[in-house]
Amino acid sequence: MKTADFDFDLPEDRIALRPVEPRDSARLLVVRKGGLEDRIVRDLPEFLRPGDALVFNDTRVIPARLAGSRHRVGPEGEALSVAVEATLHHRDAPDVWSAFMKPGKRIKPGDRIAFGHLEAAVVSKGDDGLITLRFDRAGPALDDAIRAVGVMPLPPYIAAKRAEDDRDRSDYQTVYAEHDGSVAAPTAGLHFTPALLDAIRAKGVSTHAVTLHVGAGTFLPVKVDDIAEHRMHSEWGEVAADTAEALNRVRANGGRIICVGTTSLRLLESATDPDGMIGPFHGDTAIFITPGYRFRAVDVLMTNFHLPKSTLFMLVSAFAGTDTMKAAYAHAIATGYRFYSYGDGSLLFRG
Repeated sequence: MKTADFDFDLPEDRIALRPVEPRDSARLLVVRKGGLEDRIVRDLPEFLRPGDALVFNDTRVIPARLAGSRHRVGPEGEALSVAVEATLHHRDAPDVWSAFMKPGKRIKPGDRIAFGHLEAAVVSKGDDGLITLRFDRAGPALDDAIRAVGVMPLPPYIAAKRAEDDRDRSDYQTVYAEHDGSVAAPTAGLHFTPALLDAIRAKGVSTHAVTLHVGAGTFLPVKVDDIAEHRMHSEWGEVAADTAEALNRVRANGGRIICVGTTSLRLLESATDPDGMIGPFHGDTAIFITPGYRFRAVDVLMTNFHLPKSTLFMLVSAFAGTDTMKAAYAHAIATGYRFYSYGDGSLLFRG
C-alpha cells in the first residue's frame, strides 16, 4: 500500500485551535458500515450495552517542550552557543530522555544544553532523528525541574497558529489522567467529563484504565512512499494483570471492548495473543496497524479525526474499512466537523 492512498484534502479552517465547552458537547460522528449518524459526545451511552467495557488511557501529559541554549567550545577556545528547542519523546533511564530537537543538525554528541537551571549533555544522535539527553538530575527531581521549565507540547498544527497558554494546561489533559509521562494527549479522552463517566457506569458499562505514554513521534508525518517501509517509534505502556483478567471476563460474557483512543487500542492489541486472550503487558510497543491487520481485542473505537497520510488514519482505515473511513471523513469535512487534538470525535464500529 502507498502512503498516497491515505491522503485527503482538509481545509485549514477545519483544524480546531481550542476545544468546545463543555467537553462532552463536541460532535460525534457514528460510523458503521451501513451508514453515518451525526450525534454529540454526550450521546455516547446510547451506543453502549450493559456488560460492555470502556478502556481509557490514564497517562498524564507533562510540559515536555523545553527551550534552551546549546553550549560548545570552538576551535580556538571560544564559547559557541545557539538557541535550541527539545521535545521530549521517551524516558530511557531516571536521568535520560530521548528527544526531538530543533535545529537538530547543529546538535552533536558532547554538547551541553542549558534549559534554564536544568542542564543536559548530548549522549548520542540517532539516524531516526532522536537525540539522547542525560540530565544533571534524576527521578522525581528531574520531573520537578521539567515541570518548572517546560511548556505543554501542543501539536505542531496548533503551535504554528498560536502560543501555548495557561488554559492548555487543563484543556490538554484528560479528567482521569493519573500517570505522568506523555508528551501528547490521548485526545479522544479529552471529551469526557465526570458527568459523562457517571452516565456510562449507570448504564452498566465497566470502565478500565491502561497506560501508554504517548511519544512525540505521534506528530511525525509518514515520509516513505510505501507504508511497509515506515518505522514507528516505540512508546512505553502497561496493562495490569487484573485489568487484563477483567477484560477477558467481559469478552467471555459477551460484552464488547470499546477503546477510547488509538493509544489504548494499540496497547491492548499489543497485549493480546493470537487467540484473543489479553495478558499483562509492561514495556515498549511499536505496533503499526494498517489495513489487513486482524484485530484481536477491540470491538469499537472512539477517536478524533486524524491527519491525512498519518499512521492514525491508516489505523482507523484498518479498523472500520478504508472506503468507509474515506466516506466518513468526506462527510465530516463537508458538514463542518472540527479536526485533530482539540476537535470533534468519531465512534467506529469494526468493518
